Amino acid sequence: MNRQPLTIEVALGARSYPVWIGRGLLAEADRWRATLRGRHALVVSNTTVAPLYLQRVAAGLDGLAWSSWLLDDGETHKTYANAGRVLEALAALGATRDACVIALGGGVVGDLAGFAAACWMRGIDFMQMPTTLLAMVDSSVGGKTGVNLPAGKNLVGAFHQPRAVVADLDTLATLPPREYRAGLAEVVKGAAIGDPAFFAWLEEHADALVARDEAALAEAIARKVAFKAAVVARDETEQGERALLNFGHSFSHALETAGGYTALLHGEAVAVGMHLAARLSERLRMGTAADTTRLVRLLERLGLPTAIPVGMQAERLLELMRLDKKNTAGTLRLILWRGIGRAEIVADVPAPQVLAVLAENAR
Repeated sequence: MNRQPLTIEVALGARSYPVWIGRGLLAEADRWRATLRGRHALVVSNTTVAPLYLQRVAAGLDGLAWSSWLLDDGETHKTYANAGRVLEALAALGATRDACVIALGGGVVGDLAGFAAACWMRGIDFMQMPTTLLAMVDSSVGGKTGVNLPAGKNLVGAFHQPRAVVADLDTLATLPPREYRAGLAEVVKGAAIGDPAFFAWLEEHADALVARDEAALAEAIARKVAFKAAVVARDETEQGERALLNFGHSFSHALETAGGYTALLHGEAVAVGMHLAARLSERLRMGTAADTTRLVRLLERLGLPTAIPVGMQAERLLELMRLDKKNTAGTLRLILWRGIGRAEIVADVPAPQVLAVLAENAR
């Protein structure tokens, strides 16, 4: 594979930024160090990732006043309290308004660090250094930051774009198989909502992706990032088109919350949520059974779950879905589809229809 990284630009005018995708990028400090504007940096990571990669980043921070702050690994730690602890770490560092928070880890680290950066002195720079496939293809791009509450996922947050995204493919070598498969769900989602040709490509290359074939993986990441970057450039704060990126997420966030953020990884919940959204689309006479079958078959070939976990009650899931941020005036507003590549926002979805789909797919 070519060692020269691929660069995808997220075009937001004066706030545009690059997404660099390649190998060995964490150690290429000359590239990402140039985006740091001040003399203070706080590296936020977790206890799994930091022993593997923090030293590579630290080598590039020589000469700066910097420190690190680590949280335990897992979605349960993406809390308002931990965001407060990151802010305290910034205070201890003496971080000024030109400081930068560097998020070294997966989606939990990126969301939490970005939210803290959005809050410190009403917003300072941050940089994404995603180390999971899911974070590389989704959460590190687009500026959504936030934390979870017991009532629901990502209910507290802010739009805050990074200065750069450094996606070092070498970090995927240490990614556990389950985490890797979870990232593939977000790749499928991008194709499912707006790129039928990419969906067909994924079907053709599913076995190579499962085997972590380097060329197939690099192409899948690049195509998904380019797709999301284009959507974000057109609709940064989710006033319209960007909401389509939440295909299946009303279901998946409810599943994650019902499972205490431990039963399913985010990507696994997205896989189940996409299946449920496709089934609901069928029920509402939008999508077809044939397209649902293609989606389920691809997800299962990639080793992803498609069924609601045992013990989750349909009524409870519907209750949690009512808290989703996309809803308006107490009505259910969901992202559904008319088939592969044709997602759309659907307002006033009848709750009994949603409940029926949940009940039919619960075990």
